[in-house]
Amino acid sequence: MEESPKAEWLNSVYCDIALSISTEAAVAIHQLFKGQQITFPVRLFRSEYLKDRIQAEFDGTNIRTLAKEYGYSEKTIRRLIKKT
Repeated sequence: MEESPKAEWLNSVYCDIALSISTEAAVAIHQLFKGQQITFPVRLFRSEYLKDRIQAEFDGTNIRTLAKEYGYSEKTIRRLIKKT
């Protein structure tokens, strides 16, 4: 059986991933994406999902809370609520 790599054996970003999540996750990401240049969107969720969640969670008084929770401005939250 092959020895599992230790985080400190891994190159830069893979070491960061191993220390943050797990060595197994770092190895899996390497296997999936090795040799590719990847950028991660700033926003985790798709806008369609976010719009649905915000509309479902909006109670008429919690725009500021939703803005903080999802990392958007209050203006953007109002715009998403109006889009029905």
